[in-house]
Amino acid sequence: MSTTITTTAPATAVAPLTTADAEVLITSARRAAEAAGVAVSVTVLDAGGHLLAFRRDDRSVLISGETSTRKAYTALQLNAPTADLVDLVKPDGPFHSLPTALDRPLLFIAGGIPVHRDGRLIGAIGVGGGAPEQDHGFASTALAELSR
Repeated sequence: MSTTITTTAPATAVAPLTTADAEVLITSARRAAEAAGVAVSVTVLDAGGHLLAFRRDDRSVLISGETSTRKAYTALQLNAPTADLVDLVKPDGPFHSLPTALDRPLLFIAGGIPVHRDGRLIGAIGVGGGAPEQDHGFASTALAELSR
């Protein structure tokens, strides 16, 4: 009687999102917002959804801190930019009940983007305080800076 043991090659380790990475994201997003004359809050979460970094401009509206965090959380949990999810939760969308079905801080407004390294999800950034399209742009600028 012979036994065959099949093993799979171990997955290549991917470096996690670090506090230094988070600082690059925060600084880049805030710099882009300042250039546009917009006061924002920026949240960076690690792959587990834990807060890695947060910064709120003194002039930003208070709720921007909450919206930036919820945008980052939504982008992380669904592994998609929140800008791409807006139509899916409209009344005629396939996930229209998702925002109220879960007891989670989801927010389907542009400004949250997942962060990937070597094709793996390692965290997310959320920006709040500007118009949704502006917040998405500031987050995108930050991701571009991180990938340099």
